[in-house]
Amino acid sequence: MTLAYTKESITGITLHYLFVPLPHTLSDAKVLQGKQKALDGVFMTCTEIRTSEGRTGEGYTYALRAGGRSQYELAKELVPTLMGEDPNQIGYLWDRMHWAANTLGENGLINQTISAFDTALWDLKAKRARLPLSHLLGCFHDRVGCYNTTAGYLTFPIEDVVKKARELLNAGMGGIKLKVGQPDAEADIYRVRTLRKELGPKVPIMLDANQQWDLQTALEVGKAIEDCHPTWLEEPLNAYDIEGHRELTHTLQIPIGTGEMLSAPSDLLRYIDASAVNLIMPDAPRIGGITPFLKVLDRAREKHLMVAPHFVMEMHLPLAAAYSGKVWVEHIDWLETLFRESVTIRNGAMMVPDRIGSGFTFSQEKLAEYRLDRTVFE
Repeated sequence: MTLAYTKESITGITLHYLFVPLPHTLSDAKVLQGKQKALDGVFMTCTEIRTSEGRTGEGYTYALRAGGRSQYELAKELVPTLMGEDPNQIGYLWDRMHWAANTLGENGLINQTISAFDTALWDLKAKRARLPLSHLLGCFHDRVGCYNTTAGYLTFPIEDVVKKARELLNAGMGGIKLKVGQPDAEADIYRVRTLRKELGPKVPIMLDANQQWDLQTALEVGKAIEDCHPTWLEEPLNAYDIEGHRELTHTLQIPIGTGEMLSAPSDLLRYIDASAVNLIMPDAPRIGGITPFLKVLDRAREKHLMVAPHFVMEMHLPLAAAYSGKVWVEHIDWLETLFRESVTIRNGAMMVPDRIGSGFTFSQEKLAEYRLDRTVFE
């Protein structure tokens, strides 16, 4: 019997522009260095794509501090490139959206906005196949190691970080990230040593300097804390300094990672090809969604790199499960209230959802509560 493909088409799209407030204002090294204001919430553009087969796919992108409204306005301009098209032609639609806004360049705003649609299209594709997204992509794991970031912000004295870290570890968390990169490097060293002493030698401790060191400072601090055996040192230098990261990778005993601030897959691939990092840290919403994220995973797999996606655990969990190598998911609960489902953490890992689609669906009540604007296309 020959099976025929039933063509599906996009018949409607709803865009939501949100501001999701944080329970506490947070500061990292960029704030302490006077370069950014403290973080109090997340701007989001959320998409609901409806099809002729009666299915709905949900996707989203985000911005911190600035740029959220720009993403939303550009999203409205991209909608006509999708209406009436087959949602299963995801690669074709990605290129179509990118060419529609090509004069904006190859990365940045254009890719971040496309993400809101691309992630919804993959959600739709998994639903059509009646598979969890992780299984559609080729699942290697039913659980992925996780670490918490929000407990280790520079907002909190190290004594509070230690207390919260113990609570999280007792609740099943697999590791703790500590923010560093303060104007006083000795204060960073003290925080690292204190946390290691209090948590013991076996707990994974990740460090994140948020691009605030020059090469000499990174070398000096890195050498001073090597005996604390951090799991990795993240963004020690400017996000585009490939040569500097490469020198750190080949000089320090601490694994070096970067990638969250890069907004084009080609930028991440250059790091991988140059052997400039031990782990790569892509952010799917920032680089254009799941379609380019998978390209980064493929190249990382070739180089046997560790992968640790940045933020949006609800999106990255099923993607991380499709990576064959060592992988971590970052636990940041800022968006948790937006979804009807929650992540499950046990024995140091997040459980990969077996629900059809992406595994997480918008709470309509929270969409309404956080909404700043809404546009419906039919």
